[in-house]
Amino acid sequence: MSVSHSSRLNKLVREQYMRLPQGGQVQVTYVWIDGSGEGVRCKSRTLDKEPKSIEDVPEWNFDGSSTAQAEGSNSDMFLVPVCMFRDPFCLDPNKLVLCEVLKYNRKPAETNLRHTCKKVMDLVKDSHPWFGMEQEYTLLGINGHPYGWPDNGFPGPQGPYYCGVGADKVYGRDIVESHYKACLYAGVKICGTNAEVMPSQWEFQVGPCEGIEMGDHLWMARFILHRVCEDFGVVATLDPKPMTGNWNGAGCHTNYSTEEMRRDGGLKHIEAAIEKLSKRHDYHICVYDPRGGRDNSRRLTGHHETSNIFEFSAGVANRGASIRIPRQVGQDGFGYFEDRRPAANCDPYAVTEAIMRTTVLNETGVETKDYADH
Repeated sequence: MSVSHSSRLNKLVREQYMRLPQGGQVQVTYVWIDGSGEGVRCKSRTLDKEPKSIEDVPEWNFDGSSTAQAEGSNSDMFLVPVCMFRDPFCLDPNKLVLCEVLKYNRKPAETNLRHTCKKVMDLVKDSHPWFGMEQEYTLLGINGHPYGWPDNGFPGPQGPYYCGVGADKVYGRDIVESHYKACLYAGVKICGTNAEVMPSQWEFQVGPCEGIEMGDHLWMARFILHRVCEDFGVVATLDPKPMTGNWNGAGCHTNYSTEEMRRDGGLKHIEAAIEKLSKRHDYHICVYDPRGGRDNSRRLTGHHETSNIFEFSAGVANRGASIRIPRQVGQDGFGYFEDRRPAANCDPYAVTEAIMRTTVLNETGVETKDYADH
């Protein structure tokens, strides 16, 4: 198997050092989204005592010219802590801290989509929006070839791999279960995982989360995934169509409801929201991947359990539609619906913000309204 050199280092030697006491000091790892809008970066510092809340974690800075976020002549960027988790790699009392990135003038960096998402979520907080996002990803060897696939050729056709069991059906379960446990330890609201339709493709689900919490927890789950894969010497890609041909792509299906949708009679509010979404399809496609729809155009072909990128559709229990209403919701008359359009590499802040702008703030067209700080 093609795994990284660092994964072959003696982990027992590392464990000898990891057991050393810290003398009351705490290691805090700052995590942020880089200039690609997809990648995560991190660096660590020592605090004299364990932070009990996010307010106890000081701001920091980094070189934005090395992350495609600033010019070298004015490269300092601010890291503003926004959400804190336990550290599953260095263990308690150490922390992982998700940060927003601000430019030298304290304005949000271009890939800091959390800033406007937070404004929108504050505006709609009385609706109590719940989200659950299903993050699909594909495991690759360090050579870029799907992990576990034959070096020369392809595995058997799709069919036995989805939720599969057995060495000939699933590849990399150790990685998946390690990620699951690490998320639980960290306090990420991970709620499940399963093998997906394409071999070497997996999915984990995060939620239910309310408001801005959805983006915070999904980004941290992604960071933890990449760190776990680093330890095992493989790569997790969020590319929406990592393998061309007759293979499923990778999405980030987004389940959504407001308080009124979750009550008796909520189906009429679900249908009203879907109607609003149907009239703003182009806008949503543009924000559902980092490249304005170009990534999703490789995935949303109308085949392999996807809708066509150029058409909006909705239906009960229809996995080939843009919006799926679960069968149980149709029977109960209340609950939630699933937007199946977001790509695996979407920014969850952009996705959840767009859904709220359309379904609760009643925005129309391709332009968005600029709301004052709330």
